[in-house]
Amino acid sequence: MRRGLISRSPVELPDAVLEARLDRVRAAMAKAELDALAIYTNNTRTAGVSWLTGFVPYWSEALLVVPGRGATFLVAALSFRVKPWIERVSRVGAVLHAPRIGLKAGQEIAAARADAAVGVVDLDGLPAGITDDLREGGPGLALRDASDWFAPLRSKADPAEIALAMHAAAIAHRALGAASPDTLGAMVAAVEREARHRGAEEIYVAVAADLERDARFVRIEGAARRGETFALRATVAYKGSWVRLVRTICDPALAEKANAQLAAAVAGLPHSHGFSEFRSWLVEGCRLVQPLDPMIGSRVDGSLAPSLGAVVSVRGALSIDGQTVLVGAPALIGAPGEAASLLVDPHFG
Repeated sequence: MRRGLISRSPVELPDAVLEARLDRVRAAMAKAELDALAIYTNNTRTAGVSWLTGFVPYWSEALLVVPGRGATFLVAALSFRVKPWIERVSRVGAVLHAPRIGLKAGQEIAAARADAAVGVVDLDGLPAGITDDLREGGPGLALRDASDWFAPLRSKADPAEIALAMHAAAIAHRALGAASPDTLGAMVAAVEREARHRGAEEIYVAVAADLERDARFVRIEGAARRGETFALRATVAYKGSWVRLVRTICDPALAEKANAQLAAAVAGLPHSHGFSEFRSWLVEGCRLVQPLDPMIGSRVDGSLAPSLGAVVSVRGALSIDGQTVLVGAPALIGAPGEAASLLVDPHFG
């Protein structure tokens, strides 16, 4: 369950932006000969539905249905008493409530056309019970995986999404900057407090407590001892946009050199040749419904190169003068002929 404030700003996410996204989706649906599109959301798989409506659930689950014609509707497992809140924080034609969201969505789609062709984003990842309920609600519906054509639409960021990602990155930067040298527990608390004060709807802080021993990030539970060099990673969500930012507490000259190598490597994306000097590295971003899906990296099986124009989060480990330095920041993949660039300066003075 999320703990931060979820709200909608028509200034940051105008109706016209959401309508333009729906228009592109409907054009692709028509080309694919689909009568409706269904997208699942819960508090960990938010990125498809939030992109089209602005809706992000605190908990529970929902299905967004986009008919080829007519208003969208959201079938939520949340009780009717939260209907006014959903309507305030999202742009959707109607909000329906049912404990079996797949059954209700199937019934509504079938009522318009019993043999409708229904595209489902990430059909293989849809919970089996919801798939079964869709088929029960509309026995004549033909379910098809819509991932192949939805992913290019969802992956490319428009100006509104870039602005939200930059705001999330600014929150993460200010939060990590608030972590003055102290006990790890106190530093983590300071990061989370600052992020929530600045409007983060969620933040997760992970720590690599002693880089001389272990470069893996973990959640701190209770007391933990830190080494001379250690790192913090802030994963921040702001109005449906997720980013990661890394800060290593070490010799400032080492951090400066590591951040310069990160920026140079990022400039070459979506190609990976710039990461040849990294011990390990990873690029994450949104393709379908997960906000931070692994795309390419030193330990990723299979390669899904990020799309041109996508917002991603990049992180890696470097060995500089015999010391491990962890780096990471969100970035924007450039248009054809343009270099990718970081959305925030990962330097901490």
